[in-house]
Amino acid sequence: MELNRKPTDEEKRLLEFLINKSSMSFAINWESELCVRSMNDDGMGSLLIIPKNVEKENRIFGRQICEYEYSDSDGIKVIISLNIDKDGDLFELDIWKTNFEKLISYPNSPPSLK
Repeated sequence: MELNRKPTDEEKRLLEFLINKSSMSFAINWESELCVRSMNDDGMGSLLIIPKNVEKENRIFGRQICEYEYSDSDGIKVIISLNIDKDGDLFELDIWKTNFEKLISYPNSPPSLK
């Protein structure tokens, strides 16, 4: 089992893009002390998100707050969903490459992801 880690700069940019695209608002310093953990998804890139001050290990899915679609560099469609838990805290970044293969790269077309 992978340990919690700090998100990469690329992961933070993607999270920021999705949060800004959603109708949810989070504290200005939402990324402060944020940790992530890779999920067991055969390399598609999904992340469990562990915000600062969220200690519960058995959190429960609440709802999806944003979805974004793009084509990976091999042309395969990828669907990214940003989800919160039942308490409204960031919960997971769910990435699904529609052919179930490993993700090659995050999207780079949205202006805020460059």
